[in-house]
Amino acid sequence: MAFGYNGKILVVDLTAGTHEIREHDERWYRTYFGGSGFIGEMLLKEDLVDVDPLGPENTMIFACSVVTGAPISGFNRYTVGAKSPLTGGFARTEAAGFFGPEMKFAGFDAVIIKGAAEKPVYLWINDGNVEIRDAADLWGLDNWDTLVKLQELTGEKRVRVSSIGPAGEKMIPYACLQNDLEHYNGRTGMGAVMGSKNLKAIAIRGTGKLEFADPEKVKEIASWHRKRIKEHPPNVGLHKYGTPILTEGVNAGGFLPTRNFKEGQFEHADKLFAEPYHDTIFHSRGTCWSCSVACKRKLELDDPKYPLDKRFGGSEFEAVAALGSMCAVDSLPAIGYGTQLCNLLGLDVVSTGSVISFAMECYENGIITDEDTGGRPLKFGDADAMIWLIRQIAAKEGIGEVLSLGVKKAAEKIGKGAEKYSFHIKGQELAFHDGRGKTGMGLGFALCPTGADHIETPHDVAFVGEGISKLYPMGLLDPVDPVKTDAAKVRFFYIGQKAWGINNLLGLCNFCSVPIHALTFTKLVEAVQAITGWETSLYEILNGVERANVMARVFNNRCGFTPDDDTLIRRWFEKMPSGPLKGMRFEPDEFRGWIELYYEMSGWDKEGRPTRGKLIELGLDWLEEAQVGAAQ
Repeated sequence: MAFGYNGKILVVDLTAGTHEIREHDERWYRTYFGGSGFIGEMLLKEDLVDVDPLGPENTMIFACSVVTGAPISGFNRYTVGAKSPLTGGFARTEAAGFFGPEMKFAGFDAVIIKGAAEKPVYLWINDGNVEIRDAADLWGLDNWDTLVKLQELTGEKRVRVSSIGPAGEKMIPYACLQNDLEHYNGRTGMGAVMGSKNLKAIAIRGTGKLEFADPEKVKEIASWHRKRIKEHPPNVGLHKYGTPILTEGVNAGGFLPTRNFKEGQFEHADKLFAEPYHDTIFHSRGTCWSCSVACKRKLELDDPKYPLDKRFGGSEFEAVAALGSMCAVDSLPAIGYGTQLCNLLGLDVVSTGSVISFAMECYENGIITDEDTGGRPLKFGDADAMIWLIRQIAAKEGIGEVLSLGVKKAAEKIGKGAEKYSFHIKGQELAFHDGRGKTGMGLGFALCPTGADHIETPHDVAFVGEGISKLYPMGLLDPVDPVKTDAAKVRFFYIGQKAWGINNLLGLCNFCSVPIHALTFTKLVEAVQAITGWETSLYEILNGVERANVMARVFNNRCGFTPDDDTLIRRWFEKMPSGPLKGMRFEPDEFRGWIELYYEMSGWDKEGRPTRGKLIELGLDWLEEAQVGAAQ
């Protein structure tokens, strides 16, 4: 008997209007675990290398893990993957909330979407029953109206919905997915893939219960975890202030991206800190399935210019930086309103903020002119311009049509030197942590298979001094210097990336789990054992993490990515102009050496291809042929 998972994967063919169920044995689940592992295996087995990311041949995967839905704080995330329309390579993006556990309760560990419908549809999954339904009345609706309409159509107030907004329908390559307007699969453009399939939403209701190998032990760990969350300082802060608590520290450290990465501090950042946030726009806390951290923020403000509605989600740290410091906007109501617009329209707020700040710098340098904007100035600090551009991008109107392409392709289209201000890695815009202040995280941005992603990598500043003790179980014993890059820092990243990767593999929230937050490595292993009944270990789980990373790398190699794509943005190779990090930069020649050292430590050749020995070590010998193809 399987414990913790259903052993069933739903495959829906929208072109044919059919569905089937695939079943895998314990060995398969124990090899790939879930999340990033499921995505890597399925994308490679589907052979999506040469497909158009927005064509019907692209396959989209919603993946839980063997522990998703256990009643332990943070065991609620799920992963969506496909070939990315933003990067042309491997896509994987996580979200929390209730959707993942609901999928498990409905009887499935993953849902694979193939083909494309002729007209708009939504998928209705109800306790194992599957229907492809007409979505003509949903197409064009924002994400809130879609949720309300699906509650009506399904007759289920507790239905869980992953949907796209108008941005996804228009296949904007950084469109995202949402569930409950608080939880987002934000990165890599999965909303555009869903839109290309004419799939407006997946609605799920499940009343089933998961069986655990040792239910009493699961309850014991859950109780221990809840108690520790109430006492563990990082979790106490997140409960009180949510991720906006990060803004003050990141700015003080000098690595808060400002004005399109020109600076590392924002002179008006104090207006964006957690306390004014909670004094002006905060309404209440939200949470996810079975989670006692409750870090989500709900916003409300009765303001004629920037009205905020508690139903439409709140601004996380990344949104505060994206629409705040990156655009030099110091109005929390405007930032909150811009965030809620992105939520309703289905735009990834990270990419949106990067695109807007890029446009503002281009305008500042005469590359984008009043003629391009219809006379609308695009100056840093102009909150109304920021809001206007969000609407223009989502509608693909005027200058918004070009900006909707993302900074890489927009710069190519604009020309006139716009590429100088276009900051991305592998085609994806960066999240908002300047790598000159966290050099290990900088390595992670360069090496992440999806393009720059702050969830891929350890953040150096958490492991200075006694903080390194959090990584003792991984064999890292020496404190980290956040701004130093040497062989020891590469080792820190190489090992720390695996620690972070556990959460992407098992679908665990970083704010509840290892290595920084309340769950310890020991308790994590005990939880997996109690849920699945497997006599597992940290070693086996880390093997799963490395397996997922290697599969993502092989996919990208086959898509044509090379070591030249494992790099950083121009500004991080230049000296920081001011602040605590003044003069700091990555040395280009040294940086290339650190990338090659990482390859060597990983068992990859100088072209960044996992060796035959590494594939066999990880039980991925079925990828040998794929590697041969990549080398040719």
